[in-house]
Amino acid sequence: MAADEPEIMTTPEVAEHLRIPEATLHYWVHRGVAPPSVRLGKRRLYRREAVDAWLIERERAEAAVPA
Repeated sequence: MAADEPEIMTTPEVAEHLRIPEATLHYWVHRGVAPPSVRLGKRRLYRREAVDAWLIERERAEAAVPA
């Protein structure tokens, strides 16, 4: 992780990191398929390591599905 990358990310930062609209991330949270997060007050926060691990898991799941 680069020195300028935060360990804790906000919803806009995660959306940018995943290159998706914030609305998509909100929808994934609603459906229960988003990266792990914690709600603190009105903010939802994500650990960068958890987001990256979630993405790797999604990649493995995609690769396991026969075409």
